[in-house]
Amino acid sequence: MGKRNLGKKNMAWKKKSWKELPPAARIGTIVIGAAQLAYLTAAQRDLSRRPAEQIRGSKTFWRLATLINFIGPSCYFAFGRKRLPAATRK
Repeated sequence: MGKRNLGKKNMAWKKKSWKELPPAARIGTIVIGAAQLAYLTAAQRDLSRRPAEQIRGSKTFWRLATLINFIGPSCYFAFGRKRLPAATRK
């Protein structure tokens, strides 16, 4: 049988350096990274300002959980904060 020539197929799996990425991929990476950082910052800031009584679980747990890409901050905002009564909301 011998060797098969896979040529371009192998190129698809090769890791590309930043310089090898097309401009659209670079911009997309920067935008996604900035969104992730903003979401993480918002979750950490909310944790700092919110009293422990208004958080489900411990603050330490949620601080660590928010470090997991988009999933951590999303879970914190969806499940980690207790709902306030309508009269006390701003």
